Amino acid sequence: MPRLSSEETAKLNVKRLVDYAVRKLYLQDYDAVYVQNILLDALKLTEPFEGEVGNYDFYEVMDALSDYAVKKGIIEEPEKQLFETKLIGFCMPSPSKTIEMFDDIARYSGTKEATEMLFKLGEDSAYLRRPDLDKNIIWENDGARGKIVVTINLAKPEKTPEQVRLAKLAKGGYPKCMLCLENLGFAGNAAKPARQTIRIIPFELDGENWFMQYSPYQYFAEHLIAVCEEHRPMCVTDATFRRMLDFLDMFPHYFIGSNAALPIVGGSILAHDHYQGGKKVLPVFERPNRRTFKIKDLADVDVAVVDWYNSIVRISSKNRAQALEAVNRIYAAWDNYDEPAMNVLSHTEQDGERVQHNAITPIASINKDGEYEFNLILRNNRTDEAHPFGIFHPAVELHNIKQESIGIIEVMGVFILPGRLAKEMSDMRDILTGKTPLDFEAIAKDEHPLHKHLGMITQLVVDYGTGISEKKAGEAITAYINNACEQILDTTAVFKNTNEGQAAFDKFIHSVID
Repeated sequence: MPRLSSEETAKLNVKRLVDYAVRKLYLQDYDAVYVQNILLDALKLTEPFEGEVGNYDFYEVMDALSDYAVKKGIIEEPEKQLFETKLIGFCMPSPSKTIEMFDDIARYSGTKEATEMLFKLGEDSAYLRRPDLDKNIIWENDGARGKIVVTINLAKPEKTPEQVRLAKLAKGGYPKCMLCLENLGFAGNAAKPARQTIRIIPFELDGENWFMQYSPYQYFAEHLIAVCEEHRPMCVTDATFRRMLDFLDMFPHYFIGSNAALPIVGGSILAHDHYQGGKKVLPVFERPNRRTFKIKDLADVDVAVVDWYNSIVRISSKNRAQALEAVNRIYAAWDNYDEPAMNVLSHTEQDGERVQHNAITPIASINKDGEYEFNLILRNNRTDEAHPFGIFHPAVELHNIKQESIGIIEVMGVFILPGRLAKEMSDMRDILTGKTPLDFEAIAKDEHPLHKHLGMITQLVVDYGTGISEKKAGEAITAYINNACEQILDTTAVFKNTNEGQAAFDKFIHSVID
């Protein structure tokens, strides 16, 4: 192929994008002509390319089109991903058409096949950016009470100073939050991502309008979010449990769970009621029961304490009504349960008002025996003078690994650590091998990039010195992080994994079932 001008190359890439959309994004013949003209107009091109599309890579095509738009002054450099999302959005089936496709597949082949179609559409449309997701560093650790998965999240890079500046300048409070229905088709700006490629599936949960979408960050397999159409605060009530079982009746191949609706023990978005779910691959699902109990008047229900780091009551039953009744009893009892010897106070008073501290992180699934199964993780967010960040929250010496709220994903055994940690691990490895001279005085200064890891570095140097091999240094750092993650999960246990803690746990169970 002869060398093309930049305009001819852009036309070729428009044709390639249309070709890709026909093959991967369900673009129909007549719509392809229509979309081609929209794309040409968006790039200020006057006519299509006349040759063959040849071989191409989808992401390289999109990079080339956004680079061309920058070169021609159509967009600014920071707007490239917004622009790419806009172009792909033109090529996709509309939200209503996607719902129609989903419903047709679900009707004839089942909801598992329907969700597979929706997930693949997310990947093929770059809503789920697979090349970015594949950058994540992931490993597993067989810990004392079960496997833990550690992910260093490189798919969600931290903003550059220029991106932070532009985000502060972005005006407007629309949509209200990142989960609102109004994100559907939103063009995005410096503060909020473009959402022309997101597609949702609406349904009813306990008589309310909800919808499902996949998380763009995919912290585990087919990570999804179920969202209430009404923008209202997170709240766990007896209706929550009914909605979860409604979800499982439609999607038995997934689990569904909710963050606790309190700060410290809740998620990052408490302003909009939502649940998280996906494939049943998180470590907690693999854990056996430690002890089992029965409830006298609920013969079809099994109650168990799970062999896990934090404090989980497991409810299992094929009887939906009895399962819900058991869950509601546990929830109501925990809401007001005090065990001062374990530092558990359900509430305190502040300025004459009751402040709630006890909460539950509920996770529902269909287990391998075909039973409804709830894993109810008991939480408490109380602070005191000795624990200003939370009695059951990681201590300061662990904040270099994880300082944020320990939400549903972490308490189920998957740690999401910031992308900066990859570079910091490399820098610490260089110290342990002697490649970088150890300078405690420099590291102790606030501005040093490893300052937050001073305690970790000190311990590693004491244990291993500064002349070990690259391999041993990497293993030592990974082992330290693994141990920190186990400590964090142990910290979240309201009933500790000691004889006294487990006796107190049984006391709580018997307060409900006897």
